Amino acid sequence: MGLGHLASRALLRSSRLGASKPSHHLLRRTVVSTPELHNSEAAAAEAQPEPDLPKRTPVAGARVHFPNPDDAIEVFVDGYPVKIPKGMTVLQACEVAGVDIPRFCYHDRLSIAGNCRMCLVEVEKSPKPVASCAMPALPGMKIKTDTPIAKKAREGVMEFLLMNHPLDCPICDQGGECDLQDQSMAFGSDRGRFTETKRSVVDKNLGPLVKTVMTRCIQCTRCVRFATEIAGVQDLGVLGRGSGEEIGTYVENLMTSELSGNVIDICPVGALTSKPFAFKARNWELKGTESIDVSDAVGSNIRIDSRGPEVMRILPRLNEDINEEWISDKTRFFYDGLKRQRLNDPMIRGADGRFKTVSWRDALAVVAEVIHQVKPEEIVGVAGKLSDAESMMALKDFLNKMGSNNIWCEGNGPNPNADLRSGYIMNTSISGLEKADAFLLVGTQPRVEAAMVNARIRKTVRATNAKVGYVGPSADFNYDHEHLGTGPEALTELAEGRHPFYSTLSNAKNPVIIIGAGIFGRDDKDAILAVTEKIAKNINAVRPDWNGLNVLLLNAAQAASLDLGLVPESEKSIESAKFVYLMGADDENVDKLPEDAFVVYQGHHGDKGVYRANVILPASAFSEKEGTYANTEGCAQTTVPAVPTVGDARDDWKIIRALSEVAGVNLPYDSLGAIRARIGTVAPNLLQVEEREPAVFSSVSLRPDVKGTIGKAPFGSVVENFYMTDAISRASKIMAQCSALLLKK
Repeated sequence: MGLGHLASRALLRSSRLGASKPSHHLLRRTVVSTPELHNSEAAAAEAQPEPDLPKRTPVAGARVHFPNPDDAIEVFVDGYPVKIPKGMTVLQACEVAGVDIPRFCYHDRLSIAGNCRMCLVEVEKSPKPVASCAMPALPGMKIKTDTPIAKKAREGVMEFLLMNHPLDCPICDQGGECDLQDQSMAFGSDRGRFTETKRSVVDKNLGPLVKTVMTRCIQCTRCVRFATEIAGVQDLGVLGRGSGEEIGTYVENLMTSELSGNVIDICPVGALTSKPFAFKARNWELKGTESIDVSDAVGSNIRIDSRGPEVMRILPRLNEDINEEWISDKTRFFYDGLKRQRLNDPMIRGADGRFKTVSWRDALAVVAEVIHQVKPEEIVGVAGKLSDAESMMALKDFLNKMGSNNIWCEGNGPNPNADLRSGYIMNTSISGLEKADAFLLVGTQPRVEAAMVNARIRKTVRATNAKVGYVGPSADFNYDHEHLGTGPEALTELAEGRHPFYSTLSNAKNPVIIIGAGIFGRDDKDAILAVTEKIAKNINAVRPDWNGLNVLLLNAAQAASLDLGLVPESEKSIESAKFVYLMGADDENVDKLPEDAFVVYQGHHGDKGVYRANVILPASAFSEKEGTYANTEGCAQTTVPAVPTVGDARDDWKIIRALSEVAGVNLPYDSLGAIRARIGTVAPNLLQVEEREPAVFSSVSLRPDVKGTIGKAPFGSVVENFYMTDAISRASKIMAQCSALLLKK
């Protein structure tokens, strides 16, 4: 029976019904011709006044920067007009409009892959949904994120992603902070239709830090792109295709990058998780405390997650000026050293050479008695590399009151130059390195000395093809560089313009010279600094709008110690010292000390300094106290207590304050506010927390002429073992495993 025949029968039936039952309502069809409808767009504009849409806030407080206001384009997201710079993607436009688009493969700091298809949106005049992360926004584009088509597309993609994903959320360490869980709840279907056998993948061994459960992997390739682009290692790749596609190492080797732990953060599922943290705690059981890292001089922003008295893990915090959103493996995993080899109680070495536990009153009384029996010039104080500004200020004031001015911070060398701040900080700033177009690295290996500074240099080299010249021992860099020599002779050639690399530096618009803090320990350091400053002058690296002469410090305490003027009066004071106060100083060479010298060790770990100590005073670690640290660019930041102190330990400055009272030379402060007011009189820049105070004067124009000559000795490696550089990392079991497995023999 044809459709036409069916239609005619239906019409006939309706006409009969109408005849048998007269209706009072006549159904009329009128045809009206209006000229306005011929111009439909004009009519629509008149008929629909512009809606009064509420102001939307961008996702996660995103801010839009317009390099050129003329390049701004307007797009419409769910009817809401938004202005964005030309070149932005549809996904970024949606974020500016306050619409959060689901995604798995897209990451702000990685290249666009466009392979998870979770970010599908509907675009007007497009025949099918488009991947918003890979589609550039065009002027006047009308984007719809909440239509039935977009919802259906996301449901379909999520169903495919979950097809082979195991149902092991209860035993997965990512549970509670898993993108797949969250987006499955928000955008997925309420049921799956897959009834076949799920595929499984063999787990890979990436080393002691990253645990793999590759059956959970959804092939977003974030880890592959991170390893290649940010970490600069070719360790991870994609093997196979279709249902046989998997992430792995090309040959059976470990992931050796110093930034490898960051793949744990960027993995959106539980495929890559922290091996030391496995099955230890759930994220909702943890208390997060925002603090800073003290394992190097960068001062990376971190979040310390703790449960009760124990630090469970350390995660990065976003800070565009310092560490972006990455941290080094040492920063992330050395936390287990905070509970090992800790000093709990004050101790005094007895006549038999053994330590015995005593009260604080007795320990301080012994120290005060001995210090009064020693001549002022025989008193020496050494601040450790993890010391905060408050404790160094207290130590300096105390020893000054005792008549001694022989106090310094380890790592600064016997005769540091603390007159001009520009002579010991990173003047360009860490984020400012991105503007450079040529680098000269002098006696420094940023990859092991300051991993986040190295990541910034690599980012610049990738983005602008900046040239890098390096003077020092052979080293493993993760970007293209030119090895100019191993010793200071190469610097002399550059200063005289004879070296081939000189033309690269002189032609650069914003050249950068980075001097390693390792030269502080050399006898010819002043001559090396003078030659380097001559190079900077010749290539115009220091000018009013750009200061490209930098020093890369090694330790968290160095910048603040030089700001506070911790400079010894005598270079060889330790050889004649009779009383030595080691405040967390473990790497200071105490072999030159006289046999009868009295050594006080104040610190939080039983490390190298303890073996020579006569009295031990237990102090709190950086995770247990509030303290100010200045990083290598001169930015002051504060740590915040995350866990309680161990045993009978006290804050460093409180111990010195109590000792001053017992010794009869009261320090004039007994609170953190009062000691910071005292710091403000010496180094006011240390009170401007999270603000970088640039150096006012340049050392290039003000440093006096140096008479000494440059030595022939080549530059040495300052950091022998990246994973063990201080008392906390040396006590860490995880760092010991890394040293054994990852360091090249």
